[in-house]
Amino acid sequence: MGILAKIFTWWDGATIGTHLWARRVGGEHVGTDAAGNKYYRLRAKDGANTGSYTQREKRWVIYNGANDASRVPAEWHGWLHGTYDDVPQSHLPPPKVWEADYTPNATGTAQAYFPQGSLERGGKRARAVGDYEAWTPESTAG
Repeated sequence: MGILAKIFTWWDGATIGTHLWARRVGGEHVGTDAAGNKYYRLRAKDGANTGSYTQREKRWVIYNGANDASRVPAEWHGWLHGTYDDVPQSHLPPPKVWEADYTPNATGTAQAYFPQGSLERGGKRARAVGDYEAWTPESTAG
């Protein structure tokens, strides 16, 4: 099932096409983050970054698990988008005590947040108080 999964499941890690392309062009593995995502680059042909899309260094990530861009840490996001040239491990500040660990995007899962009154929580909400009066078709004045 491994090779078939790589061919047909684009949403869970890199496809076989991505692996073959990275191997063909000679992508250089530059690092791995705490989640196991691997980061690669392909240096510009002449070594200089002119700013042209065809001439600049190409950078990409191969996810460890689901292909979800929210799984890329901020420091690697900056590197992927060319904010700085050095890999993040070379200039990361120590983590702050107030920084929370990463929590994945739970939309569409059983752990998703559903506010009170949403259909997924029964569609019942607390009755409104004060000057709010819900409209009903029977109460329209003619």
